[in-house]
Amino acid sequence: MVYEPLYLAYLVYFNRDRDYFECHEVLEELWLEKERDPLYKALLQVAVGLYHFRNGNIRGGRIMLHRSHEVLQKYPAVTLGIELARLVEETGEYARKLDNYNEQPFPYYDLTIEIADPGLQEAVDAAAARITPNVPQRRGPQRPASASRRN
Repeated sequence: MVYEPLYLAYLVYFNRDRDYFECHEVLEELWLEKERDPLYKALLQVAVGLYHFRNGNIRGGRIMLHRSHEVLQKYPAVTLGIELARLVEETGEYARKLDNYNEQPFPYYDLTIEIADPGLQEAVDAAAARITPNVPQRRGPQRPASASRRN
């Protein structure tokens, strides 16, 4: 199977860099190209949920992870070359823990999307060699350099 370059970038940013803002940026572009396919939106929401929780937005993290979990559980266990069933399980568990965060706080932790298709793993490895990590990671949208200049 041939995988979209934006999907490969999403997996690199998600698994290697833990850069959930960039995950959102690249997968939103693919989601729009794919006519707002709910699968891509739900994968995007996993990253957004982690991004929110990591930045202290418990409510935003909980909402996004619940929404993604609800949609992702409708797809086959292996979808788009990844172990989606595992991601569904982990996303649901994370969301449930966030439901009780005020009573039982816990430290933020990353998730990893397990790749099932060896061809996808090769493509992700090749994409990773071309993608430079954003250091430091962006914490939100940024204005283009030209917009910040005053004449």
